[in-house]
Amino acid sequence: MSRHEILEAKRCLKCKNPLCVKGCPVSTNIPEFIRLFEDNQIMASGKLLFENNPLSVVCSLICPHEKQCEGHCVLNKKDQPIHISSIENYVSDYYLTVMDYKISEKKDQMIAIIGAGPAGLTIAMTLAIQGYHITIFEANDKIGGVLRYGVPEFRLPNSILDRIKDKLVALGVMIRPNTLIGPNITLDNLFEDGYDAVFIGTGVWKPNKLKIKGESLGNVHYGLDYLRNPEVYNLGDDVCVIGAGNSAMDVARTALRHGSRNVSIVYRKDLESMPANEHDRQYAQADGVKFEFQKSPFELTSSGLKYIETSSYLDENGKVKWQEHGDRQGFIKADSIIISVSQGPRDNIVANTKNIGTTKYGLVITDESGRTTREGVFASGDVVTGAKTVVEAVKYSKLTAAAIDAYLKSKKESNL
Repeated sequence: MSRHEILEAKRCLKCKNPLCVKGCPVSTNIPEFIRLFEDNQIMASGKLLFENNPLSVVCSLICPHEKQCEGHCVLNKKDQPIHISSIENYVSDYYLTVMDYKISEKKDQMIAIIGAGPAGLTIAMTLAIQGYHITIFEANDKIGGVLRYGVPEFRLPNSILDRIKDKLVALGVMIRPNTLIGPNITLDNLFEDGYDAVFIGTGVWKPNKLKIKGESLGNVHYGLDYLRNPEVYNLGDDVCVIGAGNSAMDVARTALRHGSRNVSIVYRKDLESMPANEHDRQYAQADGVKFEFQKSPFELTSSGLKYIETSSYLDENGKVKWQEHGDRQGFIKADSIIISVSQGPRDNIVANTKNIGTTKYGLVITDESGRTTREGVFASGDVVTGAKTVVEAVKYSKLTAAAIDAYLKSKKESNL
């Protein structure tokens, strides 16, 4: 057993009014799981974590803890916060290995889950344990969605996702890889084949464009495409990454690990305005990533990017605004340019079915429990909220799982 996790558990004050719980989007009972761990009840501790968050082992590695549980720890005021994520990872990783859920009653209703990302995995695990017949339809060859194809291996080992798959299969979940729902198999087909409910958790996989000159050149790529399979790219020594979110940090760090020597983040605002977590930014800097602030690209070329310098000012309401200075331009040499400025949803499903309402951005419209505008169809995760954290996908998917369960129970009662 790791000495670090034991010492951290002993440091925890087990607060009666734990601020760490308030900082956790899924309200994990942090003092209790740590107390159980400290009392040598690791199975009970792991069970508590898993039943509250089926992706606890994942969230322990990639959540922005400094903004959530650890950022709210009372010890921040005098000392270092408890490394809650380390204890959670140790416990949840152990529990994932040994957990063995027995389904007491197998139900006769079927649920189709479209997409095996964070939302789909949460729904599948939750409802499979309750006895429902689950089939996951995944467009890629393996499960995980953004966890596998959008988070680098050095941050989240794929072996964890493989172990989650094994647990799903052990629970009787059927998985159809390389199956795109929409163009060939439609939602109507799923209902015709006997599925009682359908869940959409397809995420956001369409990269946002900058809409500037040069975006179609051979040395220009999109961050999400690059992270899917970085081995097939030959970026060269000098790389510019446009964007300043967590994905941009992942892209830059991955490029360095795949042979590029000089990798720069180009951002139109300043350090304080960066959307990336401080933790990810610091690791990017530690890896050698450089930052070019207050530079707004306006043209991409085969040898680099042209930019306009920017500056901030306060508007009449005292809010910070940014402006470009057309007379102050510059050029950054780059063999390759990677655009990483968020992404939106594809329309494979909604373009091939009726009565699924969407926003002007293509996101699926739902109520607070994940019910879409079509009866029997539910959705949650990034395809509803836009790109968010994994733990937020888990939070809303737990509500959606409860709504699906209630819907199917009501449907069964009405058919009696």
